[in-house]
Amino acid sequence: MATKHQDHLGEGDYEALANLRYSIRRFRQFSAKEADKLGLSPQQHQALLAIKGLPRGREMTARMLTDRLLMGRRLVEELVQQLVDEGYVEAEAPTKGRSGQVIRLTCKAEDALDQLASAHLFEIRKMAPELMQALRILQDRQRMQRITWML
Repeated sequence: MATKHQDHLGEGDYEALANLRYSIRRFRQFSAKEADKLGLSPQQHQALLAIKGLPRGREMTARMLTDRLLMGRRLVEELVQQLVDEGYVEAEAPTKGRSGQVIRLTCKAEDALDQLASAHLFEIRKMAPELMQALRILQDRQRMQRITWML
């Protein structure tokens, strides 16, 4: 959907957007393959990472996980049940004074995340220059358009 302030895009904009999207697709494909090596689906990996990535002292609930994964409530419930069945998480029933089920990682999940994080960080560091270049081009073009508009 076009916005009111739609910029006139040049060939460089489209090239940078295409390169950025290509890099994101490549990373997603890499991530899915790495998760598959450990018997995890991409969604399961993302769920485990979302739980692990919470700040210290916070607890993941099904509602929070729904928001973090941008998925529907029922799909997240099914995903959590799969993770429970496979021994990656423990789901604690809601208690008085706390709304929602609390989801915690097991040692099995921690081990899987350690392996996946190492591989992912290596890949991200390898891809960083091309991602940064695409973002820099898009940012510079936006800055130039603002300056031109102000003149």
